[in-house]
Amino acid sequence: MQTQQENGQLKRTMKTRHLIMLSLGGVIGTGLFFNTGYIISTTGAAGTLLAYLIGALVVWLVMQCLGELSVAMPETGAFHVYAARYLGPATGYTVAWLYWLTWTVALGSSFTAAGFCMQYWFPQVPVWAWCVVFCAVIFGLNVISTRFFAEGEFWFSLIKVITIIAFIILGGAAIFGFIPMQDGSPAPGLTNITAEGWFPHGGLPILMTMVAVNFAFSGTELIGIAAGETENPHKVIPVAIRTTIARLIIFFIGTVFVLAALIPMQQAGVEKSPFVLVFEKVGIPYAADIFNFVILTAILSAANSGLYASGRMMWSLSNEKTLPRCFARVNKNGVPLTALSVSMLGGVLALFSSVVAPDTVFVALSAISGFAVVAVWISICASHFVFRRRHLQSGQPLSALQYRAPWYPLVPVLGFVLCVVACVGLAFDPSQRIALYCGIPFVALCYGAYYLTRNLTTQEPEHVAE
Repeated sequence: MQTQQENGQLKRTMKTRHLIMLSLGGVIGTGLFFNTGYIISTTGAAGTLLAYLIGALVVWLVMQCLGELSVAMPETGAFHVYAARYLGPATGYTVAWLYWLTWTVALGSSFTAAGFCMQYWFPQVPVWAWCVVFCAVIFGLNVISTRFFAEGEFWFSLIKVITIIAFIILGGAAIFGFIPMQDGSPAPGLTNITAEGWFPHGGLPILMTMVAVNFAFSGTELIGIAAGETENPHKVIPVAIRTTIARLIIFFIGTVFVLAALIPMQQAGVEKSPFVLVFEKVGIPYAADIFNFVILTAILSAANSGLYASGRMMWSLSNEKTLPRCFARVNKNGVPLTALSVSMLGGVLALFSSVVAPDTVFVALSAISGFAVVAVWISICASHFVFRRRHLQSGQPLSALQYRAPWYPLVPVLGFVLCVVACVGLAFDPSQRIALYCGIPFVALCYGAYYLTRNLTTQEPEHVAE
């Protein structure tokens, strides 16, 4: 058994407001602010709305499963602990690395997106230069203390939430002519939504973009990651789940409706945020500059959450004795410094993508990250299915569970199936197919690495609880 000095312990310093805003902060970022443009250009306006509605359903299903698991067993690095316990230790190990990959790659796409934002004002400065600056800023925020990180994330996320609400109100006013368009053109109304037909390229693009939609929603599961550092998790987690899902559905569906109504399908993409495109069209002085700044802070906030998540997952792997002990050591403020440092490799991905091909590599990075997070969601649904079945088989009453997912087994089974279908959709999109080419071998590599490391550390006790 490792001592506290060798292994280190994380501190329960997060409150309800921190947990809610951490989850919102992880979600409202690169996926919503940039990927939405790609989805609109691929599926059309109505297809995008339908894709996000399906995505919202998937998130609700997954979070119900996670809520029951994390209230019953609040653990830092929750997903891989649950997967190891209920699906097998190799699967738990693989899930941990997939989630680490999710956020480490997301760091790369976040820093690249932040560089795009800065080029709006400083087109002569290369994206990679901004990536270096933002890598240093985000790393600094994470290494001071967990409480400092959570407090900073609370205010970052609050700014995003207020901005999203303002965007929906102002955008809605522009759609119906209460605010004039910059070029004097008439209010678009709902013409952009119906101009190309309901589904201009058929139904297949909706399937193709489901992983991108799920990537936009990724971050809600941070509630489970932070459970081990939250005060009174049995009370806080259910509140955080309910409020987060309700707000996300309102924010995402409302935002996507405004974007789809104001931006013609042919003008949408990822090189400039669709939000900035909207405010360039609307006759509000300096609105585009203000919103570009807000988007910048939002993306950095999501990167902040991402580094937190990937660092904690490495800490948890080490704590479970499947990584060297150095990754589980924490400093005097309870921060796993070594794990955070290694996880900043995502910043290197950002530099690479911004130098080589920022417009195409960005979509590929998002697809890889999206594949990884959907695979983690699959494991959450499967873990919950087995957990509830074992709970019932043991003869314990359902009333012993302080948070229960409704409609078992429909919720975990439907969540599992929809996530698998989203992954299949990647095969039909050439720009995102790289996620399968990278993701499937990565899963196989993780399984192989688990059995190799287990054989090399047979003198250590097994890390998975029965």
